[in-house]
Amino acid sequence: MTYKWLVIELLAFGFFLACQTTKISPKEEIKFSELATQGQDTTGFALAEQNYTTYCAGCHGEKMNAFVDRKWKNGNKPEDLLKSIKYGIIDAGMPAYEVTFTDVQLNQLVNYIQTGIANVDRYNFGPEKMKSNISVSQEYTIRVDTMVYGIEVPWGIAVMEDGSMLYTERNGNLTHLDKNKKAIKIEGVPKVRNRGQGGLLDVELHPNFKTNKMVYLSYSKAKNIDGKELGTTAVVRGKLEGDKLTNVEEIWEALPYVSAFHHYGSRLEFDKDGLLFIAIGDRGDHDHHPQFKENFPGKIHRIKDDGSIPSDNPFVNTPGAVPSIYSLGNRNCQGFSINPKDNVLWESEHGPRGGDEVNIILPGHNYGWPIVSYGINYNGTTFTDKTKMEGMDEPILYWVPSIAPSGMTFVKGDKYPAWKGDVMVGSLRFNYLNRCIVEDNKIVGEEILLKNIGRMREVVMGLDGYLYVGVENPGAIYKLVPTGKGSKK
Repeated sequence: MTYKWLVIELLAFGFFLACQTTKISPKEEIKFSELATQGQDTTGFALAEQNYTTYCAGCHGEKMNAFVDRKWKNGNKPEDLLKSIKYGIIDAGMPAYEVTFTDVQLNQLVNYIQTGIANVDRYNFGPEKMKSNISVSQEYTIRVDTMVYGIEVPWGIAVMEDGSMLYTERNGNLTHLDKNKKAIKIEGVPKVRNRGQGGLLDVELHPNFKTNKMVYLSYSKAKNIDGKELGTTAVVRGKLEGDKLTNVEEIWEALPYVSAFHHYGSRLEFDKDGLLFIAIGDRGDHDHHPQFKENFPGKIHRIKDDGSIPSDNPFVNTPGAVPSIYSLGNRNCQGFSINPKDNVLWESEHGPRGGDEVNIILPGHNYGWPIVSYGINYNGTTFTDKTKMEGMDEPILYWVPSIAPSGMTFVKGDKYPAWKGDVMVGSLRFNYLNRCIVEDNKIVGEEILLKNIGRMREVVMGLDGYLYVGVENPGAIYKLVPTGKGSKK
């Protein structure tokens, strides 16, 4: 290897290591081709990126980091990739590029693709579940206490000041777990459309729950229209009296009803003013829903606690617009949390293959779906070549590959002082808790916590000051108790 190529390899490896330590926000992202303009010799990777775009993107998608998040039938080692690119794979329709590229260019292309593969591999924690209920992070040693185990899919959790909680299961159960861990099924819950991603979804306590005992639920609701069962997302509220919800009333529903069984969205969150935010996914129809103000899907909505519309909602006076819309262009939000510093909503949402996002939600803003995205279609094809556009907000963080973020909360109180102000996001796909380190409304770093704990559906900050997570397969809810110093101390 010549000195020139040694420099190129070291620069590329250094860039790769930097990406593994801290995810780079879209506004700060530096492509290999852009490094060349900063006086660094990165010709090899710049040409590899260009060659990938010219020769590979037509079949494999323009976003290499999303393309490599796949199963490799013919191997993903450097020698496997080199063989496939150079000699082709006839049965798969992969042409040979032996006469197109020199051996040097082939190796450049292989090295470029390898950086994307390594980024996927960082989430490979091995097949084993957590071996112990003790987990060591940078800041704390955490004891993982089991609150309940062996339930169905726990979707929403609301923890009260005494440590008791209400939790939903997607099959339609609402349960009160008292401070002695006795589980009491709550009656009066509406019938749910428990199919696909639907069922009984989020649970939220009214800000004045101590005095009014009001509980809010989101769920997938079925309706027979012209002999066909269709569904939507609806929100009800009721008063918790003993083991029953009383005076249950529907205060909001998303229109239109559709046949799809996915992308219900459905997170609920009250802000400090007592206004309720509701997330609705695009319901699987991104062409007709997220960018149009005349319907509900693909949006975040805001209502008063009785279902009426706040007079300062951004489109309340726009003819034809749904008045509850607060933001649009959201694919499928699965995490909500109000920033306690400024009472502004943050959300996490699923991208397609790649391009999961964290956004700061502002009134009337458009978050781009499906016009802009860092992801590609599940089958590897592209639906947009744009990652940014004027008039559409960029995410403050995105993940490629997709981690399937679900559940989200700001850390508050005095139980975790080193984490205070950070955002916790659960990962369904990779079975861990993601700590997003926040400074001045920016995510400046990440830490992977609780590796292989299970498909994490929910993470909440309880009114008792502790963090709780809900996982699937089997369903369980855990309390995170700091017991000592972490690995940095």
